[in-house]
Amino acid sequence: MQPGLVVINSKLQDDGADVSGAAATGMIISRSGLVLTNNHVINATNGLTATVVATHKTYPARWLGYDKGSDIAVIKLEGASGLTPVPLGNSSAVKTGDGVVAMGNANGTGRITTVTGAITGLNEAVAASDEGSGESAEHLTGMLQTDADIIQGDSGGPLVSTAGKVIGMDTASSTDVMASQENVGYAIPINKAMTIAREIIAGRTGGGLRVGATGFVGVLVASAPDGAQSTQTSPRGQLQQMKESEEQQGLGPGGSFYTSPSGCLSNTAAAGIPGHIAPASSGALVLGALCQSPAAAAGLAAGDVITAAAGEQVSSPASLTSILEKVPAGKTDTIVWVTPDGQTVTHKVALAQIPPQ
Repeated sequence: MQPGLVVINSKLQDDGADVSGAAATGMIISRSGLVLTNNHVINATNGLTATVVATHKTYPARWLGYDKGSDIAVIKLEGASGLTPVPLGNSSAVKTGDGVVAMGNANGTGRITTVTGAITGLNEAVAASDEGSGESAEHLTGMLQTDADIIQGDSGGPLVSTAGKVIGMDTASSTDVMASQENVGYAIPINKAMTIAREIIAGRTGGGLRVGATGFVGVLVASAPDGAQSTQTSPRGQLQQMKESEEQQGLGPGGSFYTSPSGCLSNTAAAGIPGHIAPASSGALVLGALCQSPAAAAGLAAGDVITAAAGEQVSSPASLTSILEKVPAGKTDTIVWVTPDGQTVTHKVALAQIPPQ
């Protein structure tokens, strides 16, 4: 079984520095390096690597797509070939009392450990969240319940039958779901996981599926009071909308507005309202650029107004989003913006892959 497993490391960033990471497990499902894992394993990642357990070879990886509501994701090991996929079983045939083995990168040690147990429930519903993540709980249904001791780091690993076939994907532990008893673990039935994985691999979207073809610049732009992308063409109109939005949150005039920081932003919540904006008649008002993003590398900052991207005129924040949604990750395109001091900047920007949400 171990030849078909990988140890996944996800890089998370804050304030432009690598300050934390997440370690988990994945199952190889193709010789060319497609890997099945949990969506929460790749959530908000700024970089993925995966080490094949059998060969100890580490590959850079990128995510192909995910279904947040089902906690399923597929990643691709770049440059991999000749890998050994895990043997898949039939989760529809699983019965309560069946013996199982849970495998995974427990506690992120970088090696695979195994624990034995039995199936203690079928078609279970569970609200699971990563401990300390601050993320809202995911409501997962149709889960296999086991008394095998699944812990952090096992996520994405296989739940294996006594016949050596994968019948589920380890997903949640008693810690994740605050279960009243110890040694309660949950796994997504492998039939369901593979059905969704095949949709992702085929590039199909809809019904909660997100396929990661869209490029990512990393610039935050003005929004309307309802949180949607602003359609205002005037940057000053966009600024006024932002102030209205702040007032709805209990802020107001007299210095209580949060002013955008001068440097890059550690996350989307760090954006404020620019103190000075570019003298452009239309375009997308920039609230800031995320640290270590293409936008930050290009020099985009709070108060700039983007007027063109990918050969198209930008009339509003919503139009910028619409334009960039058509640009694939990895492509280099030209972005034009005006700075608060009235300078026009033209810069080629290589779009990154948008982080999973």
